[in-house]
Amino acid sequence: MNGVPDRFEIVLPDWLRERVAEPISIADPDERMRFVVGLSAANVANGTGGPFGAAVFESDSGRLVSVGVNEVASAGNSIAHAEMIAIALAESAGGGYDLGATGEPAQELVSSTEPCTMCLGAVVWSGVWRVVCAARDEDARHIGFDEGPKPADWVAALEARGITVVRDVLRAEAVEVLEGYASGGGPIYNARRQGE
Repeated sequence: MNGVPDRFEIVLPDWLRERVAEPISIADPDERMRFVVGLSAANVANGTGGPFGAAVFESDSGRLVSVGVNEVASAGNSIAHAEMIAIALAESAGGGYDLGATGEPAQELVSSTEPCTMCLGAVVWSGVWRVVCAARDEDARHIGFDEGPKPADWVAALEARGITVVRDVLRAEAVEVLEGYASGGGPIYNARRQGE
């Protein structure tokens, strides 16, 4: 291909692949978030990426479909956000791009932080029926991350498309991971370091 790349690959860190090697089902919605916030904390503790975790679950059964952690710095790829990875792996597991396809169990994205601009777009096109978030956009911005130009009414925009949004589930725990990452000197990566 004349030196032009024709593929890329993002692989879950070893510790995470081991953590989800056996089937997981979590019925309680708060426990689903506890699991996801735990992924974000473990990602920082293992030095494999930023302070963000996400997972796709079947809404009714609680069956874990896929997981993702932030691998932007470790993979050298700006799209390697936890939500993007979890959505891509869920689509791969289901064999298609529509996680809300007729006849399939309703699926939800559980994220340690509200989606940034890019991940918000992925939510819309993924077919998930519900988004559950812990930390807020302003919590990520507070430690220096650029979440992009999201519409102020993003929740209403998703709900108008039939996607339920639940916010602030275990927010304090997720904020603690964000702040610990920043105070520990974790890299705050933004294209062209906007706002500095």
